[in-house]
Amino acid sequence: MKLLRNLCLLIFLSLGTGVSVLGQTSIGFRTGYSTSSASYRVTLGSFPRSVQGFTAQTHSFVIEQFFEKNAGGQIEFQLLTTGYAAVDSVNEGNETRFDYLKIPILSNFYLGNTGRFHLKLGPHIGYLLNVQDVSRVSEGTLVIPTYGQPGDNPRKIMYGLTGGVGISKLFGKHTIQGEARFSYEFGRPETQNRIFDLNFTQLEFTLAYLFRVLK
Repeated sequence: MKLLRNLCLLIFLSLGTGVSVLGQTSIGFRTGYSTSSASYRVTLGSFPRSVQGFTAQTHSFVIEQFFEKNAGGQIEFQLLTTGYAAVDSVNEGNETRFDYLKIPILSNFYLGNTGRFHLKLGPHIGYLLNVQDVSRVSEGTLVIPTYGQPGDNPRKIMYGLTGGVGISKLFGKHTIQGEARFSYEFGRPETQNRIFDLNFTQLEFTLAYLFRVLK
């Protein structure tokens, strides 16, 4: 966790120092939909199980720094909902949603000029804003525990890796981006050892509008 924080700080400082030297800085918004899923094991050595997630809207404020030689970086402040809406025979009918402020810190690589293909990769951190057990039908030793009830005390910090591919189109000072992005969470919400492992993944499809503010 300490290494991840140091890496995020290093990338953020690199973005800040590059503003006055190279390239251009743009700010804007990214919006679209994310689809989540979850995998879990109730005990060490137990069979891993997967449960279906759900689709929710996601929105981000974006600061992007474009350097020379088709490289750059960005930091985002994203509202993201993840969790699961289980349809397997064990957890059937159970649904839990986690609302996060997520901060991806990404290195960007571009191919092309006004019309560009881009690849983005980097760590993310985040903070739990709210958790809600929308539906609780099934109970038992194999069932994912509740996280929105008094005393559940879910972990507040999230962290993991994010990667994305997409296309960008430049119109003078304006940029439109379409992107598909995948995220994997290393941090799990459980703090009371009621379940051995629980991890989430997200798949996002978004559009972004950016406006150049510095060059």
